[in-house]
Amino acid sequence: MNASRAHPSASASAHTSSPPSSRPQRIAIVGAGIAGLACARTLMQAGHDVHVYERLPQAGGRLRSVNGPYGSFDIGAQYFTVRDPRFQLALDTATHNLRGWSVNSVQTRNAQGRKTDNPASARETHWVGVPDMQALPLAWAAPLWEAGRLHLGQSVRALQHHIASGSRHSHHQWTLMLDTEDHGPQSAAAFDSLVLATPAPQAAQLLQTVPQGAELAKTLSHVEIAPCWAMTLSYPMAAQAGLTTLGPQWNAARSTHDRIAWVARESSKPGRAQTERWTVHANPLWSNEHRNDDPTRVLTKLQKAFGEITGIRVAPRHASVYLWPHAQTLAPLGRSFAHDPSTGLGLCGDWCLGRRVEDAFVSGLEMALALA
Repeated sequence: MNASRAHPSASASAHTSSPPSSRPQRIAIVGAGIAGLACARTLMQAGHDVHVYERLPQAGGRLRSVNGPYGSFDIGAQYFTVRDPRFQLALDTATHNLRGWSVNSVQTRNAQGRKTDNPASARETHWVGVPDMQALPLAWAAPLWEAGRLHLGQSVRALQHHIASGSRHSHHQWTLMLDTEDHGPQSAAAFDSLVLATPAPQAAQLLQTVPQGAELAKTLSHVEIAPCWAMTLSYPMAAQAGLTTLGPQWNAARSTHDRIAWVARESSKPGRAQTERWTVHANPLWSNEHRNDDPTRVLTKLQKAFGEITGIRVAPRHASVYLWPHAQTLAPLGRSFAHDPSTGLGLCGDWCLGRRVEDAFVSGLEMALALA
């Protein structure tokens, strides 16, 4: 984890009056996206011994940003809005990591004459992280990292469960079977509760590794999540030619193009490098149809569509694509979390409620309150 980008005083949960349980629990959380971090921070503040396991080398989930030769790209969530006061309370602790983004209100049409609507027609503030979207989860993850409770580069491949006998009563305990980047297969044991804060398909795979997960696995049968191809484009030649921008005068738009759902000028976001850069998200249907395509082929097709939408047909100096296997919730769970109190097993994520960043936060928070 890039600890220098995180702020130890930031909090991922709203203050609540809920008291901690009489016996502090040892709790494992799989996944360090917004849902997992909100859950972990809330439980840690309630006095529980919480450990978060993340397969990637940094926290953040789909608030992921990548660096290119000409600046950064938010290849996942592009912005978020706030409707739940608990989310606002949490964000108030990290205001130095947030800025409002002016998305403009111009509407355009692509080359086929189909209307492309700008999201700024909504009156909500479009918030972005500074210097990139990943700044917010990194700030919320910092206290966990500093306490030695955030374990990065550790992929959970299977679960184990057994009944432990105590002096007064027996209780459920969970073990995680891990594949670690540095030390190979390992295990982490003796957890009283386990929360899977991963995309529903990944949670379903892990639930299949243990009989006690069968009931919760059934609840995921109707959840549907689509993939998304993300493309990044850099145009440093705009500044070299003395141009402020290339193409349209709007900064972001939702598109009805048959390949592309979203385009955004990264360089228009506050706190970013000013070199002209764009992030493009393919629509769910096209992404699903082409999820197994060669990345070079995907890049060619999306670049052509981008030119049709924006009128920018000059070749970029740098371009890349990235596939999100589980990106956009099409059919949510329909409640904020799933929990089997008899075994201490729970599930949370944005897919429980929808697709928004705030949905992930609310799901993780309410999962934690149910456990605490």
